Amino acid sequence: MAVVIVAGIVAYGYASTVELLNMYWGQSETYYELIYRVLLIVIGIELARTLITHDLGAILELLAFVVSRKTLKPDVDALDIFMCVLAFVALLAARYYFLRPSPPREA
Repeated sequence: MAVVIVAGIVAYGYASTVELLNMYWGQSETYYELIYRVLLIVIGIELARTLITHDLGAILELLAFVVSRKTLKPDVDALDIFMCVLAFVALLAARYYFLRPSPPREA
């Protein structure tokens, strides 16, 4: 499944490159579109990594990228930004409490 996702990411990256080269770079919407497409590619790569490694850290990073993509939309209202901030705080807390290295055992 991860191989199929990576193949889709490569195809999407190629199609995005072709489409972005044909856009007018004098508008700010073009830069927003670039950021959205790059974050979507990163989310796809993180999803493939999560499927391969089965690691909690990879899952938390995947969720962080999803929340950041949602936050960067230009038409986001204040409640959405507040909810995204709460989501980042929850992700940081989960990373701190669940991925903390265990203390060394004494012999």
